[in-house]
Amino acid sequence: MTEDLLAPINDFLHCETPARWVDVALVNQEIMLIDHANCEKKAAASAMSLMTRYLDRTELLFCAARLAREELHHFEQVVDIMQKRGINYEVLTPSRYANGLLKHSRHHDELNLLVDRLIIGAYIEARSCERFAKIAPHLDETLSRFYTSLLRSEARHFQDYLSLAQQYAGVDISERVEELGRVEAELILSPDQQFRFHSGVPV
Repeated sequence: MTEDLLAPINDFLHCETPARWVDVALVNQEIMLIDHANCEKKAAASAMSLMTRYLDRTELLFCAARLAREELHHFEQVVDIMQKRGINYEVLTPSRYANGLLKHSRHHDELNLLVDRLIIGAYIEARSCERFAKIAPHLDETLSRFYTSLLRSEARHFQDYLSLAQQYAGVDISERVEELGRVEAELILSPDQQFRFHSGVPV
């Protein structure tokens, strides 16, 4: 079942998470959990931002509302795990990943901006899903079970974002998806000065 969920994800992404990221994550699990909580919170905020900006797109409203609810539930789950492990929820500087993607958005018209935001959302959800699957086998039973449980929803979020991008564009978006996919892969494979859930290769 996991393989079936991950096949579209792996086909979509242009690279897999480097082993170095997994190695560093395993010795920085507190930072990983704190940043994971931040990521879930930001994903919910991003979905709510779409709901606020695009009131005339009913399908997007319903999809984003469901996504926001699920991401906030995941946020609560991560914070609960942190509390049980005595991990304080501290302020962390964000990774360069999301902004590194968003700066490539086409801002010259509203439709292209929306399509790009949805494609970028698909890449962020797909990468999250891929990283959950990468690290889950190496974690303790509780965390492994938790991260494995997130795979289905993250895979669905990726598909939802991509489907909406194609629907609203009204034209073939495969070339644009490829362009942003190359940007995403460069962020994942390039050296990174800090470790975060979506960081590149930690140095």
